[in-house]
Amino acid sequence: MAGLLSRERIIAPPGYNRWRVPLASVAIHLCIGSVYAWSIYNPPLSKVFGVVGSAADDWNLGEVVWIFTVAIVSLGLSAAVAGRWLEKVGPRLVGTVAACCWGGGYIVGAAGIFTHQLWLIYLGYGVIGGCGLGLGYVSPVSTLIRWFPDRRGMAAGMAIMGFGGGAMIGAPLKEYFLKMFYRAPEYLGATESVELITEAGRRFVDVSGVLQEVVVASAADVRGMTMPGPEGVYVVGTGATGVAETFVAIGLIYLIVMLLAAFSYRLPAAGWQPAGWQPPPEDDRQHLVTTHDVDIDQALKTPQFYQLWIVLCLNVTAGIGVLGVARTMITEIFGTTLPHIVDATFAGTYVVMISVFNMIGRFFWASSSDHIGRRNTYWIFFILGILLYLSVPFTAQQVSVNPAVVWLVYFYAATMIIFTMYGGGFATIPAYLADIFGTKFVGGIHGRLLTAWSTAGVLGPLAITSLRQSSVNQAIQDLMSGIDANAFAAHFGAPVEQLNVLIEQKTVTIASLMEIAPPGTIDPTSGLYNTTMILMAALLAVALISNAFMRPVDARHHIKSGVGPV
Repeated sequence: MAGLLSRERIIAPPGYNRWRVPLASVAIHLCIGSVYAWSIYNPPLSKVFGVVGSAADDWNLGEVVWIFTVAIVSLGLSAAVAGRWLEKVGPRLVGTVAACCWGGGYIVGAAGIFTHQLWLIYLGYGVIGGCGLGLGYVSPVSTLIRWFPDRRGMAAGMAIMGFGGGAMIGAPLKEYFLKMFYRAPEYLGATESVELITEAGRRFVDVSGVLQEVVVASAADVRGMTMPGPEGVYVVGTGATGVAETFVAIGLIYLIVMLLAAFSYRLPAAGWQPAGWQPPPEDDRQHLVTTHDVDIDQALKTPQFYQLWIVLCLNVTAGIGVLGVARTMITEIFGTTLPHIVDATFAGTYVVMISVFNMIGRFFWASSSDHIGRRNTYWIFFILGILLYLSVPFTAQQVSVNPAVVWLVYFYAATMIIFTMYGGGFATIPAYLADIFGTKFVGGIHGRLLTAWSTAGVLGPLAITSLRQSSVNQAIQDLMSGIDANAFAAHFGAPVEQLNVLIEQKTVTIASLMEIAPPGTIDPTSGLYNTTMILMAALLAVALISNAFMRPVDARHHIKSGVGPV
C-alpha cells in the first residue's frame, strides 16, 4: 500500500497529456468545496427538536455557524502543516488521507446530531473534516502549477475552481437528501384553537393530562419549512429535519469520489517543461515575477509573505462570514418584504448561484491575472468590493421602505460580483506566491499562507453573528417600545417583565413581535446585516493598502546554486 501511494509511483511517462491532470484536482475540490454550502445545514441544525421552528433545547444559529468556522480553521492549520509533507510524499497519499478525513468527519458529525452532542459535530465535521479540507485543498495546487509553468494563473484557477463550485453540486444534493429524510412533526392545530401554557419561557399544551412542549410556527417559519405546512402549533420531538441522515449519505459519497480522484494524480518528471516554452530569462520587476526560488522557512522572514497574508486574510474575512449565513441572510433581508419571491426554494437557489459565481470568478480572475498582473487584479478586488459592500445597507434600507423587486435584483447582482472576486482571490494567490517566491516550494508556502484563511474563518463568522445578534437585540427593544403590554401578555402568555427569558427560550422573536406590532410598523429584519457590511468594506480598505506596497523579494532570501537560502 505504501508503494501504491508513493510519489515515485505517480511520475507521468513521456508524452503524457497534461490536460488530463486537472480532472482529478477539480473532482476533489468539488467535494471539499461543498463546505461553502454549509448555510444549507443551518436551518435544520437549529431546529432538530422543533423541526418547523426552533425549540428551547435546539442549538441557535451562532452555535452551528461556529462549526463552519472550526472547519475553516482546521483547513488552514492542516494546510500549513501539510505543505512540506506534500512536497515529500506527493499528492496521491495526501489526497487519500484527505478523502478519509472529509468523508469520515461527516460520519462522526452525524453521530453528534443523532445523540445531540454538539461537540461531536465540532470534532467530526469541524476538526477531522476540516483537516480533510486542508489536505485536499493543497494537494492539487503545486501539482498543476508544475504542469502549467507557462500559465500559472490559469493553473491555479483550474486547481481551485472546483472548490468554488462545490456548493453548486453540494447544495442541491444536500437539499435532496434533507427532503428525502424529512418527517413533519405532529400538528395540533391553529394557534387560536389550542390552549397554550407558558412556563419558564417555554410553550406547552395539555394533551390528555400530559404537558407536551410545542413550537408555534408563524408565517415566517412556514416560509422556511423544508416541506410546506400550515401555521400553528406542533409538538416538539415528533418529527425529523433529516440532517443526521443527510450527513451519513453525503459523507459516503464524498469518500468514494475523493479516493478515485486521488488515485488519478500524476506528477511531471524532473526537468519537464511544455514543448516550445522557455522560462523568462530575467526577473520581471514591473509585474513582480521572479525566476529565483525562496525556501519555505525563508519565505516567512520576508515582509512580502505577511503582506500577502493580510491581503488573503482580509479578502476572505469579508466574504466568508456572508457565505456561512448566505441562506439565512437573503431570507431575512427580503423574506419579510418580498415573501412571494424569497422563500426556502429561492434561498436554496441563491446558495447554488453563489457557488456558480464563486467558481467562475476563480477561473476568470486567475486567468486574467496572467495578462494584467496579480497586484492589479487585487486592486480591482478591493476597490470594487468596497463600493459593493457599502451598497448593501442602502439596498436593505430601500427595500424595507419600498419592497420593489429591483432592490432584490440589485442585491443579487452585487453579491454575485462580490463572490466572483472572493473566489478569484483564492485562485490568484498561488500564482502571486509563485511570482514572488518562485515555483520550487510554492506548495509549502501556499499551505502556510492558508493560516490566513483559518484566521478569516474565525473573524468573518464572529463579526457577522455578533453584529447580527446585536442588531437583533436592538430591533427587539425598538419594537417593544411600541407594543402594548396587555397585547404582549395575551399573545405570549407571560408579562413583559419576562421578556429576557422569553427571548432566551426562542419564544419571542422579531417575527413574533411583528404579529402584534401597531399597523404601519416597519419590519427591522432587512437591516440586521448593515453594520456587518460596513465593517467588511473597512477590512478591504486595509487589504488594499497592503497590496499597494508589494515589492520584489530581496535577493538575500533567494536560494543560490541549490545550496539553500543565503
